[in-house]
Amino acid sequence: MSGGNRIVRHVIVAGRVQGVWYRGWAIENAQSRGLHGWVRNRKDGTVEACFSGPQALVEDMIEACRNGPPLAVVDSVAVGELADEGWTCFVQLPTTD
Repeated sequence: MSGGNRIVRHVIVAGRVQGVWYRGWAIENAQSRGLHGWVRNRKDGTVEACFSGPQALVEDMIEACRNGPPLAVVDSVAVGELADEGWTCFVQLPTTD
């Protein structure tokens, strides 16, 4: 993945997003879009992710995060920027503070 339209976004999703297969859903959806980055649970009950790839695909993924998998209840999605860490795949990371 290369080109000037590559962006990296940091996302924190709040609501009923743990224990409802949100991370697995995020992995499948990010990989199907060809995005790179990671997803993980946070001890505060939120799900945190980093999506990198073409702008349109990252924005589409963020929009999908506003709904998530069928059992999720998303209250909010906070979006910020991150430096590009050069991820070449999309993975699940361990839970963090």
